[in-house]
Amino acid sequence: MSAAPLRPSRSKAIALGEVFEASVVPAAAVEVAVTGITLDSRSVLPGDLYVALPGVRAHGAAFATAAAQSGAVAVLTDDAGREQALQSGLPVVVVEKTRAAMATAAAAIHHHPARQLRSFAVTGTNGKTSTVFLLEAALRSAGRHVGTIGTNGFRLDGQELISGRTTVTTPESPDLQALLAVFLERGATDVAMEVSSHGLDLKRTDGIVFDIVGFTNLGRDHLDYHADMEDYFRAKAKLFEPARSGVAVVNIDGQYGQRLADQIAERGQPRLVTTGFAASDYQILESTSSADGNAVILRAGGDDLRLTLQMPGDFNAQNAALALAMLVESGVPGEKAMIGLCEAQVPGRMQRVPLGDDAPMVLVDFAHTPQAVASALASLHPSGRLIAVLGCGGDRDRAKRGPMGEAAASAADVVIVTDDNPRTEDPASIRAVVLAGARSVDSGAQVVEQDGRASAIRRALDIAGPGDVVAILGKGHEQGQILADRVIDFDDVTVVQQAWHELWAEV
Repeated sequence: MSAAPLRPSRSKAIALGEVFEASVVPAAAVEVAVTGITLDSRSVLPGDLYVALPGVRAHGAAFATAAAQSGAVAVLTDDAGREQALQSGLPVVVVEKTRAAMATAAAAIHHHPARQLRSFAVTGTNGKTSTVFLLEAALRSAGRHVGTIGTNGFRLDGQELISGRTTVTTPESPDLQALLAVFLERGATDVAMEVSSHGLDLKRTDGIVFDIVGFTNLGRDHLDYHADMEDYFRAKAKLFEPARSGVAVVNIDGQYGQRLADQIAERGQPRLVTTGFAASDYQILESTSSADGNAVILRAGGDDLRLTLQMPGDFNAQNAALALAMLVESGVPGEKAMIGLCEAQVPGRMQRVPLGDDAPMVLVDFAHTPQAVASALASLHPSGRLIAVLGCGGDRDRAKRGPMGEAAASAADVVIVTDDNPRTEDPASIRAVVLAGARSVDSGAQVVEQDGRASAIRRALDIAGPGDVVAILGKGHEQGQILADRVIDFDDVTVVQQAWHELWAEV
């Protein structure tokens, strides 16, 4: 059984009439005491407000009676769920925009924990996780107590917090507000979190005004959800509205970052700070990468700042510049921030897997978009060959598969196309599209197909020699592989180590 969402151990009750406008709360229920909120009837605790949303198979109101039996004290729903919710015997609050109401209710029920934390939010296609890890490392080096939220899970002062979750990156608002309350209860002073386009579109962060928000970049991704790139950009841009943030820090190296900065500057709010290789407030003058790290020179406020990052790549220089600007704008002294930035390492993001003497260099990275694949491979400069192992996930944006293959073949000497998380799709069909993209590039790269990710990793190690670099892309930190009917244990780093041991045992 999976872990339940985290909740604070102490919950101060609030009257239902203080959570919503008086016009939507039944008169007899104004004084009903609420101590929690959930949209999962299986997670209801006594004193909860149960939120009944329309679902794929059924309306959440169908479970209102079960929620009542578990101790729920009221139901929030839409007009479509009204009648079923009333059958529970609980007071029913009916609103038109349920997700927005749920988010603001969650903030109120948990007594607005974000207002008592210094808050950082990062959005963009690539770099969110790395930037949040950089922020965490720098804040901790400055003596702060930091909670983090994102793709890699939830952490407090570097320690993982075990919790159930139903979203990949940004939790649903009841879980998010409860998690912020847990951070506060356990001594956090700051929170740094990834905010996805889904999270913004589905109003999961409504009710929070972030102190500092950051934009990394925008590339092709999630077009299985968003109608097109314009819709994707508009979702991301919501985080930078004046009502949501105090200071906006934007990487302007890409067209969408420059466009976002122009929009913010035109309306004059929030305060705007720019970063990147382009002329900006925190300009990267130099980024010299090797597989061992990255020597970066930044110019900020007329001063040249030198950082030696643990992670290679111009994109990590961009992430570090963004993080540094966010930190300084929040009041963290630049000298202390830089110490943490230079020490930070991110699991599954250009993560080096040490294999010993005379071994090829192996790195594991989460790159799963054409832009991320290109950036990751461009950061590596082997004395020998560059060997890339990658696949594409099933049941997701199909149109990025060919371009991912193209990006790999344009940069690598050898491309081994294999499986990622095939989910319900035929793995061979996914591989075929990636292969076609890779073979469309006239780069001289050797492109091969290998069924089974573990076999592909072993094949890459078998052909690699000293001086070669093997980049294993797509899954990064993930600890499982999603197949049609199950999830199996699978960690790229562990598989690399096992395969290398087996290969040497055969020698």
